[in-house]
Amino acid sequence: MIKRIAQTAGFSGLLAALLLTLLQSLWVTPLILEAETYENAEPVAEHSHAAEASEHQHAAEAEAVAHEHDEDSWAPQDGLQRSLFTGLSNLVIAVGFALMLAGLYSLRAPGNSWQGLLWGLAGFATFNLAPAAGLPPELPGTAAAELLLRQYWWIGTAATTAAGLALLAFARPWWLRLLGLALVPLPHLIGAPHPQVHESLAPEALGQQFIYASLLSNALFWAALGLVSAWLFTRPQPAN
Repeated sequence: MIKRIAQTAGFSGLLAALLLTLLQSLWVTPLILEAETYENAEPVAEHSHAAEASEHQHAAEAEAVAHEHDEDSWAPQDGLQRSLFTGLSNLVIAVGFALMLAGLYSLRAPGNSWQGLLWGLAGFATFNLAPAAGLPPELPGTAAAELLLRQYWWIGTAATTAAGLALLAFARPWWLRLLGLALVPLPHLIGAPHPQVHESLAPEALGQQFIYASLLSNALFWAALGLVSAWLFTRPQPAN
């Protein structure tokens, strides 16, 4: 069983990661690169002579700090290097999710490959759709609340959504199903953390495109992961 789970997770995770990386390269990454042009653009404004004098006074100090910061920081370059690192991170995430699905299959095996699609859509709802309802995907240059608060809310939303969907799908007592129905909207009733003033350097239309592209890419990723993992897990095993 351990070998079966490992093989299912490895192959299905690899294929799903390749699909997600392709979708991101064609659709999501260009939107991020366009948003970065707004983030890196220097603001054009008229300065008074007093402001210009103050800026020149601190120019040397700011340049030294920026130079030191640039030497210490590193980021993958646009193009092949960026795509490679994105693909590697997608592979790690995909194999981890595939291990989770394969482990669940060992407890409740899907009857056919198409049931894996339902598992995949449940994963998409848990880890992407439900969190995005409160904290939608954001482009670079978008104001956001404190990172720790957003992480806590994301984890809580994923946990309650997973528990709620599991109770709705598998619980037999009616009161447990009612509990599952109440758990799904609970984090949204509490509310996600947001900044006091919502600001974004990129145009609003670009942000909406990024939300749709991210969600649709992840929906296709989860659908592929569910189908392929269920097919691999349910296929007949060769006799030893």
